[in-house]
Amino acid sequence: MGRRILLVCALLFGACGESASNTDGTGGIVGTGGNAGSGGMAGAGGMAGSGGMAGAGGDAGAGGGNTSVDLVVTPFISGLTKPWDIAWLPNGTVLVTERSGPLNVYVDGVDSPSFAIAPTDLVANGEGGMLGLEVDPDFANNGYVYVCMASDAGTATDVRLVRYELQTPNGDSVVDRTDIVTGMPYSSGRHSGCRPRFGPDDYLWVGTGDAAIGTTPQDDDSLGGKVLRIDRNGNAAPDNPSGRRWFSKGHRNIQGMAFRASDDLGVSAEHGPLIDDEVNLLVAGNFGWDPVPTNGGPQYNESVPMTDLVAFPDAIEAIWSSGSSTLALSGATFIEGSQWGDWDGVLAVATLKAAHLHVYSVSAQGEVTNDFRVIEDRGRLRSPRQGPDGLLYITNDGGGSGGQVLQVSPLLSP
Repeated sequence: MGRRILLVCALLFGACGESASNTDGTGGIVGTGGNAGSGGMAGAGGMAGSGGMAGAGGDAGAGGGNTSVDLVVTPFISGLTKPWDIAWLPNGTVLVTERSGPLNVYVDGVDSPSFAIAPTDLVANGEGGMLGLEVDPDFANNGYVYVCMASDAGTATDVRLVRYELQTPNGDSVVDRTDIVTGMPYSSGRHSGCRPRFGPDDYLWVGTGDAAIGTTPQDDDSLGGKVLRIDRNGNAAPDNPSGRRWFSKGHRNIQGMAFRASDDLGVSAEHGPLIDDEVNLLVAGNFGWDPVPTNGGPQYNESVPMTDLVAFPDAIEAIWSSGSSTLALSGATFIEGSQWGDWDGVLAVATLKAAHLHVYSVSAQGEVTNDFRVIEDRGRLRSPRQGPDGLLYITNDGGGSGGQVLQVSPLLSP
């Protein structure tokens, strides 16, 4: 399983030397997202009443403490090419997507995949390919696994959400495939999203990209630059405020989606242009990205603000933004469990350009009170996810056969 590396950074929560004070020139990151305004989004969270996303429950994992957490980082799976996402079946079978394909299914351990799902219509180009992955909470009964992928099965290449039915309980063969969402925009692979996660409301939440097409994020008829909220067949959740499959709009390229079990808080992580990567609450409304051409300028105008409060005075502000320069936020997960000490309930977001794991303390009201960096020596990190054993697993962005899934274990110090 590789050599264990102990990251002894004495991460005093709230006082880690890797806090975001001067890294990447971001300055005082904690306050840049306009936290006070985001706290006022409890009303918007009420629009998500069906999901109960914002404001429910207590402040578990919200505050800082005095327990330091040392991390043991160990290779878990090696020899992958740009691994994207990871998930587990109830019996422990591990699933991992690689961006150029396939979906690897590790039924009998992680030394080598038992078999792979390699759809012939997969288009792997640029940022597109086989992306996000989710296992149905009711897998034991329905065998469903969901995969985001770029496909040329239609009249034009698109990004779609595919539902595979695997043989239960081991997932050791494919029973059926159903494409439940098609027509998400695709353009050379750029800004393809695409991250599916089940919410506590038992609906699928899917973060999508705008495909670098200027009109997409504000186009109500497009599924790009949106957060979708759908059922297992790809239909709109019946109480979506938009009356459509999308729950919120005005997004650029969402690659992180996460829910906290202790209070049902939901957040997304999103790529900005030259400034302002964002962490946003999963609430209904318009998040203000509108890169339409102006005055004969480029078709995709990235000089506009990430959250344009002039064009959209009611746009929902981020609870955290990077400022300049961006980190290239990718996958996100909440870390939960007493074994993590004062990290119980923190948000962990992988970064690609900045090549580290960014950790946030987030209250039940969505206020970020602390953030800092860890795991800065493993290259570009793509997707963190907590496993059924309570440990953290992170895919990196290594190409060739250099891609890995890393296992991260906590060592608490009194």
